[in-house]
Amino acid sequence: MDDFGRETNMITNTLNTISRLTTCMTLVLLFGCSAPQKVEKPIIPFPKPPDEARFYFQDLIYTSADIIPEDEDARMSRVLAGAARTGEGFMKPYDVSAHKGRIFVSDTNKRQIYLIDRREGKFTTFPEEGPFAFKKPMGLDNDGQGNLYVIDTVKESIAIFDRDGVFLREIAKPDSFHRATGIAVNSEGTRAYVVNTGGVDSEEHNIKVIDLNSGELLYTIGKRGTAEGQFNLPKDVAIGQNGRLYVVDSGNFRVSILEPDGTHVKSFGELGVEFGRFARPKGIALDPDNNIYVMDSNFGNFQIFNQEGQLLMFIGERGGVNVSASYMLPAGIEVDEDGRVYVVDQFFRKVEVYRPASVAEYEGYFADPSLAPEKKAN
Repeated sequence: MDDFGRETNMITNTLNTISRLTTCMTLVLLFGCSAPQKVEKPIIPFPKPPDEARFYFQDLIYTSADIIPEDEDARMSRVLAGAARTGEGFMKPYDVSAHKGRIFVSDTNKRQIYLIDRREGKFTTFPEEGPFAFKKPMGLDNDGQGNLYVIDTVKESIAIFDRDGVFLREIAKPDSFHRATGIAVNSEGTRAYVVNTGGVDSEEHNIKVIDLNSGELLYTIGKRGTAEGQFNLPKDVAIGQNGRLYVVDSGNFRVSILEPDGTHVKSFGELGVEFGRFARPKGIALDPDNNIYVMDSNFGNFQIFNQEGQLLMFIGERGGVNVSASYMLPAGIEVDEDGRVYVVDQFFRKVEVYRPASVAEYEGYFADPSLAPEKKAN
């Protein structure tokens, strides 16, 4: 190579170096040299002003990128490449349960359970390769130790995992379960209440009570019908602080409240489009104050009732635009120990989180640790 060629290469390399440095300096000016900056989310109150806020929208979870922090090197590399951040996401989520900052989401298409822990930065699935596989996981619940109980509506079984997703055992009751969709487990982990949705040609519209130690059927609650204590296409069940059972009786458009032995206490709700009524009730949960949360798939919202069945408020609306508090096919709902509400939408493949106004954004099990006052001060 002659002198002219060498000089040309030197000039070209120098210009490329200056260009890279300029780009890097621009990124430093834009993003800084410290840890990734938290993107401020809008504070959306429910109900809207001038009413006093009872809840605030907190999170919208689509993928692992919404939970797992991105380190500085990965962020800089992505920005330099002009790429958007991506992550593993849901396929068709159905139900959600929570235990002390860890939430679990069933996915009927992926045939796995998502384990999500914001404080630990976890977003994983289970079971992986091993002795157990799902066919169609649906209803979920945790006992007081955090063990997870999963209804598989195709296998007609209860799969039990520990809090880390390690498979413990399976209880198969093919003669007892008929389109089982919902489950509630007592805090001790000794008894499960399994909802048989049944169908048009089935009379098994009831709740099966299972001894989780022996795996035996203890007794059956209810039968198909419209009278008090009877069910028509029940969908879900929850256990209240008072030990009572709260059943979404979908085909009768009501919530039935029962003693653990099945004795009918009361029911509330009816078919209608007005607030306080139901069109397609699906999931149910109770908060620490024993208020009742009912997800309605047709309305695209969840309504909150007191123990007398009086409507307190509602959040959400049915809509084809994927924004917060807009749902097309909502299913499961959960309320954790702090009163945070978790909502699953199958169509938009998301989980939304709402925090009660009495809980600060940095407080509680599922708070974002980057929002803590000492973190924000830095």
